Amino acid sequence: MLTGEQYKKSLNDGRATFFEGHRINDLIAHPVLGQSVDQVAKGYDRWHRPGKDARNPLMSVPRSADELRERIPMQHGADILALVTYQSLMTLTTAAARIGGALPEFARRIRAYVENAQLNDIRIVECITDAKGDRSLPPAQQDDPDAYTHVVSRTDKGVVIRGAKLHITAASLAHELMVIPTKAMHKGEESYAIACVVPVNAPGVKIVNTSYAPRLEDVRSFPFSSRIHMPEGFVIFDDVFVPNERVMLDGQTEHAAVFAHSLGLWERLGGLSDMAEQADQLVGLAQLIAEANGLAGVSHVREKISEMIIHATLVRAALEAALGNCEMSADGTAFPNELFTNAGKYHAAANYNMMVRHLHDVAGGSILTAPAISDLENESTGQLVRKYMSTGKGVDGEYRLRLFHAIRDLTADAYGGWRQVTNVQAGGGLYAQRIVTRRHYDLNGAKRKALEAAGIGGGHPETPGAGRKA
Repeated sequence: MLTGEQYKKSLNDGRATFFEGHRINDLIAHPVLGQSVDQVAKGYDRWHRPGKDARNPLMSVPRSADELRERIPMQHGADILALVTYQSLMTLTTAAARIGGALPEFARRIRAYVENAQLNDIRIVECITDAKGDRSLPPAQQDDPDAYTHVVSRTDKGVVIRGAKLHITAASLAHELMVIPTKAMHKGEESYAIACVVPVNAPGVKIVNTSYAPRLEDVRSFPFSSRIHMPEGFVIFDDVFVPNERVMLDGQTEHAAVFAHSLGLWERLGGLSDMAEQADQLVGLAQLIAEANGLAGVSHVREKISEMIIHATLVRAALEAALGNCEMSADGTAFPNELFTNAGKYHAAANYNMMVRHLHDVAGGSILTAPAISDLENESTGQLVRKYMSTGKGVDGEYRLRLFHAIRDLTADAYGGWRQVTNVQAGGGLYAQRIVTRRHYDLNGAKRKALEAAGIGGGHPETPGAGRKA
């Protein structure tokens, strides 16, 4: 296992990473990206154990519902890159189980890669979403064939890929890029049915970064984003060679969707877990600011917080159902239940904005206009800001001020916007969750119950695909 310092040194490998128009030659020293490097390094130190066979427990494959559940608190205390690495390893493990019968050599490569990644304690990111070009056209009909990542040439030693993958969290801070098809592919799209793993520093890889990190010198008014911000990578593959042992699908269009479906399952479980925590945070902030404002007993405030509590409880219940009703593969891997994972993720994301609206309604306009923490330290304004931010005995002005800043940073500033979009888009968007939920719901069973309740005898036509596996 690597220490935090060893991880930092591993980034000095010639990778081509860019930020705001400039190539970054020293990630560790960079004023914005360097803060994210520090987060990842702390995660390495948190999990580090001596010994050549030691492994990060978060990166191990769960073998039961209990082991799946044990991963949840580990994830909540981990940095985003560690979470994405776990999801990447589980995506590959899931895909190997699903394609193993038809493509045993690719399944062997996948399992060997996962074993090696665990042993070497590397960090991996998920590269799935392509540039896509004209969204109304499939890959093979695009004006520019590079709109979807594809193979441009082959040798007996490997393939060369070209394209771009978007929205890749922490790409510049990882060691490797897991590249998989963004969706199902069809006859004539064989070159787009490519899954492989690529080192971040491979020749031809370029990563353009954005960040929601606060840029102020004093970040005390950004209690969330200043601690956990991660760059988002626009990853470009400019004729990148990939050796055969790192290729995990190559032209088998009938299996291309397996990788996206596998990633979707683990992305959605991670999103559901995260939004269960988010929901509790929103409830806590709403209750705290209501008390600080002197409004905790007002009926409409209590009703809004009660609705937030019900939402938080249902999201938590869906998470528990997804874990407790897990499914086992032939090789003993535990997978979260598809139905509860997708339905829970959909419910949590679809209702998130309403819960934020309730929080904003309870808190008031000072979410956006409260003075900075540093204004309390100004000789001319400090005591006055504290005085007028106070709402009575026991409610100090600084305490209330910090609550407003926490709410703004979490829900109404750059990081809040990032959360709002990623809650919906992570794991394929709400439409994808509706599709998978319908696929796994026992619709024919529901029809039988309805007929029985209505007193209508006889059979009924079966709905094709209802309740089948993905």
